[in-house]
Amino acid sequence: MKLCASILLAFIQAQRYSYGAFVPHYSSHRAACIASKQANILHAPLNPLQMSDWDSFADLDDDDLPSFTVADENDTQEYKAEVGAMYEAPELTTNVEPIFMPQGSQMELTEENIEGVLAACREEIGTLFGYSAENRGVGITGGVDFLYLDGPCVVLKLKGRFWHQRPTVLARVGAYIMGRIPEVIDVVVENPDYELSDAANENEYFY
Repeated sequence: MKLCASILLAFIQAQRYSYGAFVPHYSSHRAACIASKQANILHAPLNPLQMSDWDSFADLDDDDLPSFTVADENDTQEYKAEVGAMYEAPELTTNVEPIFMPQGSQMELTEENIEGVLAACREEIGTLFGYSAENRGVGITGGVDFLYLDGPCVVLKLKGRFWHQRPTVLARVGAYIMGRIPEVIDVVVENPDYELSDAANENEYFY
């Protein structure tokens, strides 16, 4: 230890001699303390790395993993409803009364009429959506929301999973709305690249 301190002190003095005022002057006592700390660091024993202990965790098998129960289309309606009751229906962003009107009606283009007709659409072509427990029981969880009017265009949002291709669902809903509110010239979704894709259907199975 004393030898290390002497060597360090000699080195500091030599540096001080070479660089003058740029190197601070260390007393022999402080130099010895520095050398002692360095020696402690260099010769300190290394503690072994402590790894997580997984022994308390039971082995997991397939039965322990989360899964979704889905009825077969040939099962009874009662069983489909029982299975579907385990899953939440698509959330409704508005609570409006359905407006049931026959195709060919001449309703005025307003947000209130759009929402009322859309609410009726959810019921009349309800096999497309997951609002009923029977449909959710076979894996249909899809829903449709009204977002806003863009001039004479209706902008909707599709969510959840559908059996039919999403462009088909949008076309059916659009035909329903335009058949009752003729001022509507188009029914679209806000993000067609995603909302009308197969990836959206796969990513939004249950939510």
